[in-house]
Amino acid sequence: MKDFTVIIPARLSSTRLPEKMIADIGGKALIVRTAEAAKKSQASRVVVAADDEKIVRICQEHDVDVVLTDKNHESGTNRLAEAANMIRLPENHAVINVQGDEPMINPQIIDDLADYFLQQNLPMATVAHAIEHIEEFHNPNIVKTVLDKNHLALYFSRAPIPFPRESQGLPHQLSVLRHIGIYAYRVSFLNTYQNLAPSPLEQTEMLEQLRVLWHGLDIGVLVTAIIPPAGVDTAEDLQRVRNLWDKI
Repeated sequence: MKDFTVIIPARLSSTRLPEKMIADIGGKALIVRTAEAAKKSQASRVVVAADDEKIVRICQEHDVDVVLTDKNHESGTNRLAEAANMIRLPENHAVINVQGDEPMINPQIIDDLADYFLQQNLPMATVAHAIEHIEEFHNPNIVKTVLDKNHLALYFSRAPIPFPRESQGLPHQLSVLRHIGIYAYRVSFLNTYQNLAPSPLEQTEMLEQLRVLWHGLDIGVLVTAIIPPAGVDTAEDLQRVRNLWDKI
């Protein structure tokens, strides 16, 4: 076990797929499957930060560590901050944010991000991988990121970035990256984040990590060769994951 904690924010309401956190996948709720996958990492602890008693009860039935947080958080990062303080994590402790709708997440990505983050002097870090297909590059449901020479994020967007001015194909592979929604922070930064005003960039793109860049803070990006399956956002996604689970 390594000295980092995985916290999984889990909100019962969902615009595109209501109550997806408790949807059944192979006999267990989606949030339980995600927590079980995260437990295969080297994290010292895995905790679900729930916003509803239904999620709490289901987690407790399957021996998943869980805390009940405020229903009214504006973002998953704010929910993480509350959970980190509820379980009394030290200010310098590393927290990995795994999305609750990622039941197929590879625990190696969690460990790799933790290793990378623990070696850096950064407030925040995340993961990306190279985009290989033009359809993904133009898909607004796939978040893209561009980096500077030090692997710090310059921007995140649902639009195709960087735009290839003189070509209809993909830009240079190293410059075209798909963002994976897993994050690392220190508890001290989670507390700082709660006091950062929302930015027009995040409100336009609906990407909360843009608040961090707007306020001039760095986000380190680990580029990985591991390409995880997409998470569960829609009924079609849920059926896809169920089909994959049946084959395991």
